[in-house]
Amino acid sequence: MTQISFFVPGNPKGLKRHRTTKGGIHYDPSAGDKKDFLAKAMEHRPDVPLDGPIKLILVCVYPRPKAHFGTGRNAGVLKETAPFWHDQTPDWDNVGKFVGDALNGMFWKDDRLIVVPVMYEIYGAVPGIGVIVREPTLSDEWYAQAWLNRARDGRLNDD
Repeated sequence: MTQISFFVPGNPKGLKRHRTTKGGIHYDPSAGDKKDFLAKAMEHRPDVPLDGPIKLILVCVYPRPKAHFGTGRNAGVLKETAPFWHDQTPDWDNVGKFVGDALNGMFWKDDRLIVVPVMYEIYGAVPGIGVIVREPTLSDEWYAQAWLNRARDGRLNDD
């Protein structure tokens, strides 16, 4: 598999829970957002959906709130105290599920194939989600195996 990389502009969104109406009809409140995300990503899709282990790296870039910038003559200047990491809602796992579901069936046969998920949530000038799809590396395998060995030997808290 070759690496697939692209950026989908727009504020990152989390997957919303499925809802049921008073009449008992089930619906997906994220359906429209997932459709829009997929439409923006389609030009990067593989010829056939991937059907093997996948490493999915997401770089979620959120717009900075006004409080991150100075006022008066420093308007538009980023404060030194402004954080790099985004630690607000939506939760990282809901964003990951949103992307996994949105690209399901077009980029990969099933999102269960995502075996190494990696996510970064940061603030930046251009909001959106950077998506990198590739095979897990030997380094990923080594890391997982090393963790497993440490867990087996009771050494998880060793540095």
